[in-house]
Amino acid sequence: MLEKSNAVILNITKHTDKTIIVNAYTEKYGRTAYVFILGTGRRSRLQRALFAPFALLSIECDYRPKEQFQKIKSVELLYPQQLQFDPVKGAVALFLSDFLLHVIREPEPYPSFFRFLSDSIILYNAMQEGKANFHLCFLFALSSFLGFYPDTNTYTKGAYFDLINGVFTTTPPMHKHYLSQKESANFMLISRMNFRNLHHFTFSREERRLVLDKIIEYYRIHQGFSPLKSPDILKLLFD
Repeated sequence: MLEKSNAVILNITKHTDKTIIVNAYTEKYGRTAYVFILGTGRRSRLQRALFAPFALLSIECDYRPKEQFQKIKSVELLYPQQLQFDPVKGAVALFLSDFLLHVIREPEPYPSFFRFLSDSIILYNAMQEGKANFHLCFLFALSSFLGFYPDTNTYTKGAYFDLINGVFTTTPPMHKHYLSQKESANFMLISRMNFRNLHHFTFSREERRLVLDKIIEYYRIHQGFSPLKSPDILKLLFD
């Protein structure tokens, strides 16, 4: 039976000359892999463009849980995708979709998580100010859905953030995985961000790079995944 589900596109890879594999996080089924048969010529290019990272689509398929790939019957754009027309937003979308591929392990649906993803993407498409901070705010918020959101109630001025235990301490932990006092203060600043106040937070290129590196280290400790290549793109873009 044909069923529809809203989906956030994470990436696509070439399968054959006429087909692509689409990785997506869907509202009904959680993380799902699809196979899609492309048209020819101009139609093929337009179809590929639909599956840009962080695109919001409605996908119709004959869903079969035991199949490795679900076959897409039809696809519809749910929200006008503007991210690929902005170099900063496009790079962030590529990075975050790659990041989600590494950290989303469970295939089961998680409706509140899907709402977080879709609402974040809609806001980011419309965002004019503060877009260079979006990925930092997104990753901080994402950790709450994965079960290791930092305990910000433990913060005091001059504290150190313990990356292993997810808390702030008044003295350096007895291991090497912690943030300096300045890094910890910037980490705490990120927790005060939301998608509507990002333009009020100013970081230098170096500060933003260091904060991103520490957030990724925090995820690695709690999730464990191979190094990402896409952060290098962000380091070149943001002032």
